[in-house]
Amino acid sequence: QVQLVESGGGLVQPGGSLRLSCAASGNIFSMNAMGWYRQAPGKQRELVASISWDGSTNYADSVKGRFTISRDNAKNAVYLQMNDLKPEDTAVYYCNFRWPGNDCWGQGTQVTVSS
Repeated sequence: QVQLVESGGGLVQPGGSLRLSCAASGNIFSMNAMGWYRQAPGKQRELVASISWDGSTNYADSVKGRFTISRDNAKNAVYLQMNDLKPEDTAVYYCNFRWPGNDCWGQGTQVTVSS
């Protein structure tokens, strides 16, 4: 059984930065894709950023140039560095690991951007 645990969320002022971390434990296939999604109140969950097993990245247009996703395969971990945060980035952020036949989610961490 795979477990994902996120950390690093919190309250930050507009223009500030946060770094989210997600550590996975259990039986994890090495050639996986990792990603961060977010869900704001009343909205659907959306992809923020993803990174494949070979390091290829993909970002939502709304976060390009501000957010950076990275991974540490040795630690089965994925990170999201968020800079120049805006109020519209406020949401619950979820990490995701997936490989054929498996789609694993963390419990979510709240990010609130407010003055």
